[in-house]
Amino acid sequence: MNRLTVCMVAQNEERNLARALKSVQGIADEIVVVDGGSVDRTGEIAREFGAKVCERAFTNHADQKNYAASLSMNDWIFLLDADEEVSEELRESLLRWKESAAKFSVYEMARLTWYLGAWIHHSRWYPDWQRRVYRRDQASFSGAIHSALRFAGPVGRLSGDLLHYTIRSFAEHEAKLDKYTSAIAQEMFDEGRRNWRGAMWLATPWSWIRHFFLGGGFLDGYRGALIAQMAARGVRLKFAKLGKLVEAEKSGKAGEK
Repeated sequence: MNRLTVCMVAQNEERNLARALKSVQGIADEIVVVDGGSVDRTGEIAREFGAKVCERAFTNHADQKNYAASLSMNDWIFLLDADEEVSEELRESLLRWKESAAKFSVYEMARLTWYLGAWIHHSRWYPDWQRRVYRRDQASFSGAIHSALRFAGPVGRLSGDLLHYTIRSFAEHEAKLDKYTSAIAQEMFDEGRRNWRGAMWLATPWSWIRHFFLGGGFLDGYRGALIAQMAARGVRLKFAKLGKLVEAEKSGKAGEK
């Protein structure tokens, strides 16, 4: 039997946490929650579900996830976000997997997102494969912003969807996009990226085409149109913000002369 620890990184997630933890009851042999400094009932709710809770100041996403895995008593980890939920089909798939001999060190599953009152089945948002079940001695997360699981070898696949309740309103989408593009622009700048004008003008419309037409966003109705619009806006914003950082750098250097 594959004993499984569900690991979560959470902060101020009292609105979502109970749903996520309830969905893994009967699947998790252990639950580890790393709390980045909540001021709500996140820690209390986690303990009500029998979780081992550790408070740790937030560093970056990959570091927090790896730290959570390091606290596990088991080799197998299921990394779950607080705004996610295990569907019934995925639950059954995980239970079957636990009783079988593992053939891979990493397993992925499709993620289905709830957006403005409906599930999004296209728009490059689905199936949105997530590699979340893994052996902690053979895989780990890296990347400060785009945290990704690093490992060697093929990937197994579990049936069923990981349900994602990510955005409750368009205003929230706008706020998240603004924060995210600022972080990405800074990351690109720190990595030495300085060319931004051409990328902004060419990649912005291409992003819209990829999401709305090539990604089938039109099949998601007005929500698909909004997703394509916001994807294009995100591309424009991140390069525009990179441009501001580049110009500020030039101005600073000119002032030093």
